[in-house]
Amino acid sequence: MEYVAEVVIESKPAAKDPEGATIMRDLMVKKGFDMVSEVRTAKLLRVKLVAKSEPEAISLLDKMCNELRLANPVAQNYRINILKK
Repeated sequence: MEYVAEVVIESKPAAKDPEGATIMRDLMVKKGFDMVSEVRTAKLLRVKLVAKSEPEAISLLDKMCNELRLANPVAQNYRINILKK
């Protein structure tokens, strides 16, 4: 069965996010969106894959993230969301 999944890779909360900080500064200073309290950036991967089941699809994606080092386990977290079958 074919699955479509999203893998969201983002910095751990304690890690610095210079891109997010720049966006935050622009929102507050240049555009007046002072109601925003934090901006963190992330990388999104949308993957189509064939697997026998949803758990297998998640397992394959987890393996890809770890073996290919798509996310740095020291500084980043990732989450896998299956969108559709």
